[in-house]
Amino acid sequence: QVQLVESGGGLVQAGGSLRLSCAASGGTFSGYTAAWFRQAPGKEREFVAAITRGDGGGYYGDSVKGRFIISRDNAKNTVYLQMNNLKPEDTAVYSCAAYESRFIASYSYNAGEYRYWGQGTQVTVSS
Repeated sequence: QVQLVESGGGLVQAGGSLRLSCAASGGTFSGYTAAWFRQAPGKEREFVAAITRGDGGGYYGDSVKGRFIISRDNAKNTVYLQMNNLKPEDTAVYSCAAYESRFIASYSYNAGEYRYWGQGTQVTVSS
């Protein structure tokens, strides 16, 4: 069973950047599709980005496309989310998620597909 721990959140001014990390343990992480979701107060959980187990590229929600980049280092069992040109509306708790995938190109926008979740890290963007 995989355990996920996020880090890298914090307070940043609008236009700034942050890099989130998600460290995995307890499994062969290279066999997992990984993603980032976020949830702001009073709002539903939102898909941010996903990356296939084969690192075949990232898939992004419309609100972050062109600003965020997801990547992974399977040797370090870590997934990253580089967030650039941050906006106040990016303020949320960001959570890492993963599921064991049979297919190298598998990914999903649906939170229900992800079996493993981290505890989340707060990102606050001031205007």
